[in-house]
Amino acid sequence: MNTDRWTKKIDETTNEFKESFGALSVEQLNFKPNAQTWSIAQNIDHLIVINETYYPVINSIREGNYKTPFLAKLGFMVSFLGKTILDAVQPDRKKKMKTFPIWEPAKSEISGDILSRFEKHQTDLKNLITGSKDLLEKRTVISSPANKNIVYKLETAFDIITTHEQRHLAQAREVAAELKAETSR
Repeated sequence: MNTDRWTKKIDETTNEFKESFGALSVEQLNFKPNAQTWSIAQNIDHLIVINETYYPVINSIREGNYKTPFLAKLGFMVSFLGKTILDAVQPDRKKKMKTFPIWEPAKSEISGDILSRFEKHQTDLKNLITGSKDLLEKRTVISSPANKNIVYKLETAFDIITTHEQRHLAQAREVAAELKAETSR
């Protein structure tokens, strides 16, 4: 299976984050327009945190000790749950979502190297995806790292990851617009 659609999307997203926020100071990256809104840095940190929760799942499959939940045997549930999650992470952000506690970003100020850490993370993520061709060809089903009863194909997981990154790029851009409005007052 060709993994280019995901690796190209990851490269595009990485470049968009760098172009949009690369010139910002630590203070600007950590700016929060209100207590309920994540800063640009928190959005980036969240992506690293959430994406890396998939690594142990894939490693466990590779090591042969992954226990696929019963729901994974029900093709209609795999398709339904995968589509539902993918729809929920679309960048349009019409529906607000609360993340699972394991995926919350750091609460305190995030260091100024967040973009370089994100760039390295993105390279690691691309390597994980390209190294998963065999699992993709086997149509491997996994469960969400946040809830073992939410199952979807590994292919859908990569769609969710890359789409979710675009969602948080949009969210970070909204914060940047608020920052610009705040500083021009």
